[in-house]
Amino acid sequence: MPSMPPSPPGSDLAALLPPDHTGLAGELPAALHPALAAALPDARRRLSPRGLDTWLRGVDGLHRLGRGESVTLAWIEAAPQVARDLGEDILADFAGHCAGFASRTSGAVITRIIATAPIAARRLGDVTLFRSYLRFLEHLLSRAPRGMRPMLDNLGALLDVLTLGGLRRWADWGAEAHRTDYPELERFFALATEESRAVLKRERKGTLLVDVQRRLGMYLRALWGRDFVMAPTAGDFDNRAGLQPHIEGYTLYLPDALDDWQGMAALDLYRAQLAHLAAHLAALDRAHQGEGLNALQMACVGLIEDARAEALAIARLPRLRELWAPFHAVTGSGIAGIFDRIARALLTGTPEDELSGWAVRGFAAIDPADMAAAHRLGLALADRLHAQPFSVYRDRPSCPYRCDNRVLWEYEEMAFDSIAAAPAQVRKYVSVMEMVNEVEVETAGEDAQEIWVQAHELFDDDGISFNEREGKEPLAPPVFYDEFDHTIQMMRPAWATVLERRARAGDPGRAEAILTEHRAVMERLRHRLEAMRPQGVTRVRKLEDGDDLDLNAAVAAAIDTRLRQQPDQRIMMRRVLNQRDTAVLVLLDLSESTNDPTASGQTVLDLTRSATLLLGEAVARVGDSFAVHGFCSDGRAQVFYQRFKDFSDPWGGLAKARIMGAEGRLSTRMGAAIRHGAHLLGQVRATRRLMLVITDGAPADIDVRDPHYLRADARRAVEEAMRRGITLFCLTLDPGADAYAQRIFGTRNVQVVDKVERLPERLPALYAALTR
Repeated sequence: MPSMPPSPPGSDLAALLPPDHTGLAGELPAALHPALAAALPDARRRLSPRGLDTWLRGVDGLHRLGRGESVTLAWIEAAPQVARDLGEDILADFAGHCAGFASRTSGAVITRIIATAPIAARRLGDVTLFRSYLRFLEHLLSRAPRGMRPMLDNLGALLDVLTLGGLRRWADWGAEAHRTDYPELERFFALATEESRAVLKRERKGTLLVDVQRRLGMYLRALWGRDFVMAPTAGDFDNRAGLQPHIEGYTLYLPDALDDWQGMAALDLYRAQLAHLAAHLAALDRAHQGEGLNALQMACVGLIEDARAEALAIARLPRLRELWAPFHAVTGSGIAGIFDRIARALLTGTPEDELSGWAVRGFAAIDPADMAAAHRLGLALADRLHAQPFSVYRDRPSCPYRCDNRVLWEYEEMAFDSIAAAPAQVRKYVSVMEMVNEVEVETAGEDAQEIWVQAHELFDDDGISFNEREGKEPLAPPVFYDEFDHTIQMMRPAWATVLERRARAGDPGRAEAILTEHRAVMERLRHRLEAMRPQGVTRVRKLEDGDDLDLNAAVAAAIDTRLRQQPDQRIMMRRVLNQRDTAVLVLLDLSESTNDPTASGQTVLDLTRSATLLLGEAVARVGDSFAVHGFCSDGRAQVFYQRFKDFSDPWGGLAKARIMGAEGRLSTRMGAAIRHGAHLLGQVRATRRLMLVITDGAPADIDVRDPHYLRADARRAVEEAMRRGITLFCLTLDPGADAYAQRIFGTRNVQVVDKVERLPERLPALYAALTR
């Protein structure tokens, strides 16, 4: 009887594979066939056809990388576990990152990354956090590749006590401390040194959400008789303060870790946060319309909505008041303190002052189920507080369990396709006589089809411009700048709009008083500044080719000739004019936070004005060309830019008065302002160009939630300016600026003023050091 021919290699595996992937059986090494065959049944149960296809494509792609069989084997075993914990949509991103690692590290390290991925997926518990974890691995490979393998060997122990942000800060500390000591670097990441364990202990948080998530889910189910979807958020990459709780798409987002709060357990704080979020979902019939409301009105409506949701929940579950009340023990300052007192009074029913008593009486008069009445009460509260200075970023209630209230608001979406395109506005530049002879249309606004602009301001006989007399702001053409989006690693074209506004003059007498008050500072710097001033003409002697004959050298050469000695041929000299060719742009951050008071009683803006005046005096003594500009923003469409002194303006009373008229308001879109300042500085003819940015905080704006978005854009703007030959330096008044300022401007281009009161003295000295 003839024997049966042997089966072709991989035929058994090919029978198990889907039709589209039967070719894998012939391409994979025989050693991997048993592992893939064993993993296929479980993968079919857990993955959809699309997820199974992604997993098998990952097997094929990682095999083709040529980094060894261990990489492919680790993917076969680990990827289905990651999909089980985070969903199969993560597999494509995970495979793409692994392929990217192949060009940066060895196959053994990639194997450890894949093999430990289930640990990270289980401990992080959220697909967004896992993507951030993969980006953190890329970051660590660029900074300390030798620490990757020992860290992955201890990943379980690390994630048992650290959040993702804490893990990154721990890794960055070790990478920075042992940049050149490779053995010590490996010992740090292996948790084999005391300093490694000390940093780990410092970054450790009290309670991680992943450890108590199951208990919290059972707690919510016991309260409300239904299940809720919970997800962690990581907002503590730069500091230990995480994001506020919030609701998005019916998912309850909580900080990934919490510390105990004033003696109360972190688990109780988690319960308070969840009960508050669930109360919002139960009380909210529809969202409030956000169009036409300012930030104060939205904050006040949110305060009343918090009280309304909690009142409805307490009516059903009275013991919730005992859960929430202890977290209202802190009272902030300013309008935040008013919010704290009102929130406490509305929860307990006991007013503490006249305003909180008014709020309690008004809240008692409405039906908690009536959203419209609560909305009206919130607007009435905003009317009573309209005279109070309010900042969205500074004046936040102190209660730690309440959310950011984003679930309360919705905005009407405009159907752009149904709107006819408006005719383009024409900006026509005319002469003085055309402007004088034209009759102005008083009802015309900024949306007029044609706007006439005169290139220069027109002044009356008394020296006051007509714009100033009529009180109308001169309109400069808007300037559009691209903006960098770090999430897609691309520039958004014409994304930010810079609007130049005329700087208003303040009190020049105050400027002179400030200069007189700080005269001692200028006297201490006088010798240093005098040394920087050009010293006229210098004679350069002993030249073979020059402009004039050096008589002394010529006489000495003649004497050597008569003495039959070799004369020195260098008997010419040249006159060289000593002059500085430096242009300096001082860019001031004029956001709302500059109105914050300091320990001396003055605001940050007051000290910034004083420092700028002293700097102007110093630069004027040296003779450099300089300008003083400022900026603030109200979203990407309105980045306001002011020129207090331009390069062509003299340093005098008008420039000083304009600096005294600077006001702090709105937000800080730094990237667009740096691009506009670099454009203006680039038009100045100078050998050396310097931009000095003075700020008191990180870039931020009302239309950006991601704190890293505007920082990455500012970093890109700095790089663009440096490519144009402009040197940038940041003087920051924020004590915590090391976390972001050095990433934006570079390690050597940042100086932190630890005491804001020293700014008027530090700024002129810094300028002298930068331009010596």
